[in-house]
Amino acid sequence: MTFFQQSIWDGKTYLGGWSNLGGTTPIVSPVTGKRIGSYATGTADDIAKATDLAVRAQRTWATTSPEVRSAILRRAAVIIDENVGILAQWLSDEAGSANGKAAFEAGLVAAEFHLASATAMVPYGQVLRTGRPRLSLSRRLPVGVVGIISPFNFPSILSARSIAPALALGNAVVIKPDPRTTLTGGLFFAAVLEEAGLPEGLFSVVPGGADVGSALVDEPRVPVISFTGSTPAGRAIGARGGELLKRVHLELGGNNALVVLADADIEAAASAGAWGSFLHQGQICMTTGRHIVHESLYDRYIELLTEKALHLPVGPPSSGAPLGPIIDTGQRDKVHEIVTASVAAGARLTAGGTYDGLFYQPTVLADVTVDHRAFTDEIFGPVAPVTSFATIDDLVHLVNSSDFGLSLALLTGNAFKAFEIADRMPSGILHINDQTIDDEAQAPFGGVGASGTGSRFGGHDANIEAFTETQWVTIQGQIADYPF
Repeated sequence: MTFFQQSIWDGKTYLGGWSNLGGTTPIVSPVTGKRIGSYATGTADDIAKATDLAVRAQRTWATTSPEVRSAILRRAAVIIDENVGILAQWLSDEAGSANGKAAFEAGLVAAEFHLASATAMVPYGQVLRTGRPRLSLSRRLPVGVVGIISPFNFPSILSARSIAPALALGNAVVIKPDPRTTLTGGLFFAAVLEEAGLPEGLFSVVPGGADVGSALVDEPRVPVISFTGSTPAGRAIGARGGELLKRVHLELGGNNALVVLADADIEAAASAGAWGSFLHQGQICMTTGRHIVHESLYDRYIELLTEKALHLPVGPPSSGAPLGPIIDTGQRDKVHEIVTASVAAGARLTAGGTYDGLFYQPTVLADVTVDHRAFTDEIFGPVAPVTSFATIDDLVHLVNSSDFGLSLALLTGNAFKAFEIADRMPSGILHINDQTIDDEAQAPFGGVGASGTGSRFGGHDANIEAFTETQWVTIQGQIADYPF
């Protein structure tokens, strides 16, 4: 293994090159509880230094030909393609990703960079109609410096989907990854982009806690913040961004409903439901947080889902187990608190509800009602709460009783009828005859309500909207005549 040697990054970060800062933070694997490396810890002053570098470098980058920008992003994509095994291994070691999830995420990261290389070349404006003898057009220009704050659960893809298009469109990037996944959410990309030939100063990683994130939001030379994380944190960042009159793109939490209609294939539905709730230990914003099942299928669905949960192995990724650990004890305890509180309030535990260290067993809660925390809260753990409904009006009420609106799935024998019903249940993402978790680089991604500020990630249109400003331009051959 020659790429991403630990001797290059251990104890460092990327700030105008591989750099030591004032202190270091250990990287502790949630799988083993052991130290697997360290990174340099940043401060608010380091955000200012990174922004200094970014502002200077971006002036030249903005005028660099799109062919050159595209070529660098394409080289980065090839480097990732050639090293997906390295990224997947670090996702397992640092983020606790099972082998399948780690490989899937690493592949998505490469796809984001391939797409970004194309984004650099797409048309960037419109010729407008005008009633005057002139050329009138609109064009999209880079915003300057993009600040990115990314989470721990899918650290690589949720960083890459902002890093790659922001750079492709002529911006510089300063990123603060989650402290628990600084390696896979930040430093890996520094190595990739350096290898690909990205000019110095255009990409910096400033690791740290909430104080570093706040400094990035407050930095006046960073006009756009791209944040993925919890709804409470997103509300705070959005409020602060509003005070500072800067654009904040928020992709937040979810409490996503998987609806099993009366005509659904119950065996297939239970399989989809298990995948939707248990993949990556439920630590996904798109996780199926509520299973809403027609009363005629309810008992059988509980039986099938429980059977699947009881036979899903949990263990270290190296063992081949499909479920790994919860990221840390704080998150594990939050999951368990929601489960126990819901059972105390009347929910019926049919599988799981126990843990060994950070390894939480797949859990099924039956007879969940709208006032149980398992129904109202984003759990972010391997828990499947199940509720029944009788009529379509009941269903619409249950789905819409949540403030979240990220992903909605409808399982049915009549797809077009489900499509009509879905119009009554607002959601940023809709899947008919699939579960709630899916992502593709070219697809718009985002939620409504407490899940965020809409689709500002994924695909050329969303990325151009997110990381550029619109300028209106008119051109005349001669100075216009005016009456005074």
